[in-house]
Amino acid sequence: MRTATATAAAVTTTLLGAGAAAVAIGRHAADAALRPEPGRPLPGGPRLAVHDVADGRITLTRSLASLRPGTYGLVAPGVHAVVGPVDPDADPGPDAVVRRLVSVTHGTLAPGTRVSLTPQVYVGNPRTALGLDHADVDIPGELGALPAWFLPAARDTWVITVHGLGSSREHPMVVVPFLHRHQLPVLDLGYRGDLGAPASPDGLGHLGESEWRDLDAAIRYALRYGARRVILHGWSTGATMALRAFERSPLAHRISGLVLDSPVLDWHATLRGLAAARGVPGVVLPLAVRAAEGLTGLRADRWPAGADPGVLRVPVLIVHGPDDALAPWGPSRRLAAARPDLVTLHTVAGAGHGAMWNADPAGYEEALRRFLTPLM
Repeated sequence: MRTATATAAAVTTTLLGAGAAAVAIGRHAADAALRPEPGRPLPGGPRLAVHDVADGRITLTRSLASLRPGTYGLVAPGVHAVVGPVDPDADPGPDAVVRRLVSVTHGTLAPGTRVSLTPQVYVGNPRTALGLDHADVDIPGELGALPAWFLPAARDTWVITVHGLGSSREHPMVVVPFLHRHQLPVLDLGYRGDLGAPASPDGLGHLGESEWRDLDAAIRYALRYGARRVILHGWSTGATMALRAFERSPLAHRISGLVLDSPVLDWHATLRGLAAARGVPGVVLPLAVRAAEGLTGLRADRWPAGADPGVLRVPVLIVHGPDDALAPWGPSRRLAAARPDLVTLHTVAGAGHGAMWNADPAGYEEALRRFLTPLM
């Protein structure tokens, strides 16, 4: 009896220890997925070697990433550059690809430099990056002052831009010249967890579930300083914030339209993608998702933002595509199919997460023009 009891106790202790270890691993994985890293590109993209730089061209390691269509930022420690489309006439061999080198913002690109492609094309601020006058403003938020750039223009409908995962308010500058040409004032928001903004109370990102309140503060600011109505233009979790603000803000009746780029509409898929991209083993991913739910309140029994098409009452433009590995576009297609009276889906092939403009700038801006014209 004593031997059996001791064996049972040992097995129980082992199982409890394994369970505790699994919980700890899950919490660590969730923390890795949700801990914001302001200004750093999302993990998971390959590091590419620079083979050559000459005559306005750059030769990179051949990969699915380096072959993507369009215009991108190219980053390495101390380096930022802008690359354009692949040169179809170049023949660098089977292991390399040649792209147009648009500019080197800072640093030096030399053979052997390890670089990553990023959707963030511009660095600095609207004046230094785009030559556009702007004001640095502080928006009163529930956690403290939120930094934002305001670009004035003639119309009284403002566009509030909200970046997403792995980026900063520099990312939305890709559409600022377009919006400025159409005389739309722009408020480009930095929110909790960003550089210069308050940290979230637990230090974690919540995929828009709490961050939307900072967007609500930006709406209040816009209306206080001259906007009659606002259009929310969000990328990734910024798109989720836009949906949450429309669902929950007492000022939702002043929102005249939503532009959702690469929206995060399936929390579980995005959490799994983030954790996997940061090296979490596949067998631990379910634990990471459950731990993230506990840490952030992203519970499975809640409707994800945008999952209920019945809440929509204004025109919505979704820009998304089948190659987004972090925010699957299936929910975007279902939302568009459920509300064809309000939702337009502009599909972009060959674009990674948050890079719909990058893959096809002209097509993106034409879709945006068609959508915004009735709302101006």
